[in-house]
Amino acid sequence: MMWIDLAMLSLCAMLSIPVGWLCIQIALGLAKPAIHLAATETTSTAAPRVVVLIPAHNESINILPTLRSVMPQLQVSDRVLVVADNCSDDTADAVRAFARTHQRVDVIERMDTTRRGKGYALAYGLDHLAQQDAPDVVLVLDADCILAQGGLSTLSHCAQKHQRPAQALYLMHHPAGASLQARLAEWAWRVKNLCRPRGLQRLSAGCQLTGTGMAFPWPIVGLVPWASGHLVEDMKLGLDFAAAGHAPLLVEQALVDSQFPTREDTQRSQRTRWEHGHLSMLIQDGLPAVLKGLLRGNWRLLALGLDICIPPLALLVLLNLLALGGSLLWCAIHPTATAQQALLWGLANLCTLAVAILAAWYAHGRHNVPFNALLRIPLYILRKVPVYAQYLYKRQMDWVRSRRD
Repeated sequence: MMWIDLAMLSLCAMLSIPVGWLCIQIALGLAKPAIHLAATETTSTAAPRVVVLIPAHNESINILPTLRSVMPQLQVSDRVLVVADNCSDDTADAVRAFARTHQRVDVIERMDTTRRGKGYALAYGLDHLAQQDAPDVVLVLDADCILAQGGLSTLSHCAQKHQRPAQALYLMHHPAGASLQARLAEWAWRVKNLCRPRGLQRLSAGCQLTGTGMAFPWPIVGLVPWASGHLVEDMKLGLDFAAAGHAPLLVEQALVDSQFPTREDTQRSQRTRWEHGHLSMLIQDGLPAVLKGLLRGNWRLLALGLDICIPPLALLVLLNLLALGGSLLWCAIHPTATAQQALLWGLANLCTLAVAILAAWYAHGRHNVPFNALLRIPLYILRKVPVYAQYLYKRQMDWVRSRRD
């Protein structure tokens, strides 16, 4: 029975790595920003020439508000390029109509039904820019996102000065009157995109890319592959830049905002794509990145690799509950010293995780999620179990656009 004792102890020990790294991020991310990049970026250098690159797949309804948020922020030398990618609606026509009354807006169309995904659309747009007068900075913005005033200048100056990708703070919101389940999801998103990246930045590790509000200095654009149908191409891109020595920077003073879908089936599809993509990244890229970071002495690659190795929060809690339950059962059956150590280790992991979640709630969720709502977290986790089960027998492999409301 010794091998079962060691297996339980090893499982609890392995889970302590993502639990510990998550708790460090949250603890360091609770305070206000440690690095005020935006305070000096806009005055330290001359204004770079910027192209706002917007990949759009059937976004004729959402893209006009996005364009209206960008246009007042353009300088004389800046412009907007929309890539209408595999569109079956009138996205391209809507942009052309907008361009007739707004200068410096262009649209190109791409049709390739075998190479689908945002990464392919971005690569197509970058190739188009390379054949013309390439800008100093490319700012990628999703077609359903609003770029807050001042964001373009802040991000572009930061990217040019540091020669690293600059990532805006990307927040998603539910409409007023949303359910408690929806508000829990909104709080979890804030922890993922604000609290944890802020903690990583305090460690000088940079941050993950979140897919929108990303500014790239042109000289480093060609260092990584862009053409990809990966489910979470943003995480892959950030890891590739870190491996190339240009880990992204979080610039939370620049804000990008969008709305969660309200349809339940759309939310489920979106969650499935994110969660399955993250799990695939963990196995295929996260663990190798940790090893490469150690071998190369690349701290930022190591830190971001460890970050990707943290499973989605609901899954991490579920795994620790299962490990603790298994240890408790085995300790009752076979109460050896090793089994007791596994039980104590599993209990310590779960308690540490609970404290981190409470701290993150107090800092980022208490104004929107009442304390008694935290009792619903087990139900929130249970609703995600089918998503994780599907990864084992019906894994999502191809990029699918989330239906818009």
